Amino acid sequence: MFIQTESTPNPATLKFLPGQTVLDTGTADFPTAEGASASPLATRIFSVPGVAGVFFGNDFVTVTKTEATEWDHIKPAILGAIMEHYQSGQPVMAGEGVAPAGHAEHDGPDGEVVGQIKELLDTRVRPAVAQDGGDITFHGFDRGVVYLHMQGACAGCPSSTLTLKMGIENLLRHYIPEVTEVRPVAV
Repeated sequence: MFIQTESTPNPATLKFLPGQTVLDTGTADFPTAEGASASPLATRIFSVPGVAGVFFGNDFVTVTKTEATEWDHIKPAILGAIMEHYQSGQPVMAGEGVAPAGHAEHDGPDGEVVGQIKELLDTRVRPAVAQDGGDITFHGFDRGVVYLHMQGACAGCPSSTLTLKMGIENLLRHYIPEVTEVRPVAV
């Protein structure tokens, strides 16, 4: 098994490409080791000292390190953990019914606007940020303000504010006049 690595715009995050499907649908975000019990792969990666977060996409794993940790020191152990996992035959996600992360549901009078927002995120935004090892999902819409959840390499990325304000906000405002602002939300 050959696992490729790619840098991301976030210097604290690396993208690992195992050459096979990681998740069939959706994404899974593990911002802490405590929440990783739903995934044998995430648990294995968090066992490497210095790992601060793990995120799964369709064909990639992004790993975020602590500030005090150097990539040169932990990258080989992370590669080993991913390789061991795939050789073990264990599933990426444990148990049935583990729902992959996605957009939040929206009940309310703005259903049509929210549908347009989700459509633009799915067709224009999410494929682009997946290239960088992250994901951005809809969290809410209230009086013109769109709340988005940033995951993987996008979470804590120095350029995430620029991506949100100059990229996503301008895109949504261009196509959907009801949108006035985009804000990040921590979940």
